[in-house]
Amino acid sequence: MTLMVPSTTPAATTLISPGRQALDSALFQLDQAADRLHLDDGVRTMLATPRRSLTVAVPVRREDGRMDVVQGFRVQHNTTRGPAKGGIRFHPSTDIHEVTALAMWMTWKCALVGIPYGGAKGGVSVDPASLTTRELERVTRRYVNEILPIIGPDKDIPAPDVGTDEQTMAWIMDTYSVSAGYSVPGVVTGKPAALGGSLGRSGATSRGVLIATLKALPGSPEGRTVAVQGFGKVGAPAARRLADAGCRVVAVSDATGAVVDRSGLDIDDLRAWVKETGGVYGYRHADALSHDDLLELDVDVLVPAALEGVITAENAPRIGARLIVEGANGPTTPEADRILADAGTTVIPDILANAGGVIVSYLEWMQNLQACSWSAAEVDAKLRELMENAFDAVTAMSAERGVSLRQAAHLIGVGRVAEAHRLRGLHP
Repeated sequence: MTLMVPSTTPAATTLISPGRQALDSALFQLDQAADRLHLDDGVRTMLATPRRSLTVAVPVRREDGRMDVVQGFRVQHNTTRGPAKGGIRFHPSTDIHEVTALAMWMTWKCALVGIPYGGAKGGVSVDPASLTTRELERVTRRYVNEILPIIGPDKDIPAPDVGTDEQTMAWIMDTYSVSAGYSVPGVVTGKPAALGGSLGRSGATSRGVLIATLKALPGSPEGRTVAVQGFGKVGAPAARRLADAGCRVVAVSDATGAVVDRSGLDIDDLRAWVKETGGVYGYRHADALSHDDLLELDVDVLVPAALEGVITAENAPRIGARLIVEGANGPTTPEADRILADAGTTVIPDILANAGGVIVSYLEWMQNLQACSWSAAEVDAKLRELMENAFDAVTAMSAERGVSLRQAAHLIGVGRVAEAHRLRGLHP
């Protein structure tokens, strides 16, 4: 049974939204895994269908008295292995298709790294940069009020994503707690430490990217060249950690532009520039570069750490990196995957490479439920153990089955969820 196969022609993909393209990619990956696992049609359909999808209207009262209405979403893809888990993003292009794809990937990610969650995702179609702090708080609280019946520490635990941060999570926790009548820190992860957030949560995704990169690189990382696409809350700390490990980060990009210095960028100075100016554009100690050229640089490692669908059938033949470590969700289309595989390029898939964030979210949730606190060293040790175990399992599966690392990761993740369905049975 074929669930959905995206078009293999670049021209056709321009006719659909990025969110729809991401969902087609997620379904294609599921279909590949289901074929190899010999899943029957009923299980395939169950795994392809979100358990619950909610679309809500979110009124926004602006400072000048105007009222706008934006759309919000929350998708719980699967809850067979535990409560749903997934971030909330604020981005103008967010739609139900994108959120569904991200929720599905989160299901496989949690199963792959062995944490007892199902996958979820949420989003609001709004540009947070266009809102004042008061407006952003109003949007957050109103959105939470709309999804309140389906979230909770034993139902669905949100976390930060694109356009949201620990302050957003603090507002969500407070809104939920006011409704409950008592403080419920376990309703979200990625909170400030003062409200029950975990030490080591900030930068956890980038630490996972570092662990995956070092495991994949043959030999020493010293002097290996790296390009990072997306110098945000995943890409920037990942660049810093890779530089600390001995790599030479030669190029980075964000929404404002891209910069390159083949001798190696001063990451701390660049981060200071971004904080002062709002982006990497115009950085005085590097040369300007186009976004496309950054992806195609001749480097040892490329870290796509922004949004979905940036490596496509069109640019994949020109990708110069021999190792791609996916810090973002869904940055590589299925068509590009095939081209990269044929070229001998190794791709560490998103559901493995960027799993550090959900791992430490899980550790934060555990601390909240037990009313305890672990040291940063304890958290980091648990993160490293889970990441390395998952990496070893994926590489072993890849070698055993003769498949790519992405296909191996999905075989493990999808297989574990399918097995959980089999063991639980169907009620009634």
